[in-house]
Amino acid sequence: MIDTSEIFDHIKDIIDPEHPYTLEQLNVVEEELVTVDDPGGYVKVMFTPTVEHCSMATLIGLCIRTKLLRSLPPRFKVDILLSPGSHSTEEAVNKQLNDKERVAAALENAALLDMVNRSLAGPPAQAS
Repeated sequence: MIDTSEIFDHIKDIIDPEHPYTLEQLNVVEEELVTVDDPGGYVKVMFTPTVEHCSMATLIGLCIRTKLLRSLPPRFKVDILLSPGSHSTEEAVNKQLNDKERVAAALENAALLDMVNRSLAGPPAQAS
């Protein structure tokens, strides 16, 4: 059974494209903003950019979507949304992030895919 905690575990260590911190450390993602309907095959993640004019909001959402697509069984429909009122172009970003064709096209761009993969690699291992 997939729950909010498992989804949060998948996305919390994504590295912000502009900062050397995880999305959890920056409070961009929070477990309370994750919704899961396992029997219905549905996951919704809302995220909150650090500033309302964040130019990386679409890339952050793409990273979250890509991580979940790579981690979840294909039976899940995933919606990635900005937290209401958290971004100046909220409607446009939400539309981009939930349009399968736009997402597929973005992931065909080698430079963009490289940025996504670097963010998904997570934080560097700490020396002990």
